Amino acid sequence: MYKILVVEDDVELNKGICYILEKEGFKTISSYNLTNARKEYTKNNNINMVLLDVNLPDGEGFSFCNEIHEKGNVPVLFLTARDLEEDALKGYEVGAEDYIIKPFSMKILLKKINVILKRIEDVKCSCFEDEFLKVDFTNASIEVSGKKCVITPTEFRLLSELITHKGQLLTYDVLLERLWDSGGQFVDKHALAVNVNRLRRKIEDNNHKYISNVYGLGYQWIG
Repeated sequence: MYKILVVEDDVELNKGICYILEKEGFKTISSYNLTNARKEYTKNNNINMVLLDVNLPDGEGFSFCNEIHEKGNVPVLFLTARDLEEDALKGYEVGAEDYIIKPFSMKILLKKINVILKRIEDVKCSCFEDEFLKVDFTNASIEVSGKKCVITPTEFRLLSELITHKGQLLTYDVLLERLWDSGGQFVDKHALAVNVNRLRRKIEDNNHKYISNVYGLGYQWIG
């Protein structure tokens, strides 16, 4: 049973989301502020997803999203009334799977949740390894020069797509379709480029290059 942490200060909305999720077979944990959310996240080490508001009584959800991705690969979906493009881009830059504007359709939210969880489960490749980089897809772990490397769920899926299709040019449109719902909010080439550049900073150095940007077309795994 998947466990989802719902961080939303609107009590009625929080309860409504949890009620519908539990009807669909999910287990939920409610938090109404960041302080409690951090406690619940630390206490429950088997959380599979976090639904996170941006505006919370004791801070912004962006910081908590960063903390989550420093510790592991748990996917985060922002549910927020902040509809400015720069806020959405910031959400993607801190590693969110999606940035959903309120009010939203619960049916669409459920679809997005199921698609993301399925993508994570579908990563069946075993391992990529050379003298510098080791990617264990089964255990979702990465080592760079013998040291553990923490990446976001989106970066991990991106890495999986590139390695699985080694040597093949993956166009921007193909990657956007595979990494996010086609109807996602503010998902564009800029968001993709942000994730690619962040991933490259984590897994590449001057002597080890893995991802090639084919200008105007897309990306290719050359490792």
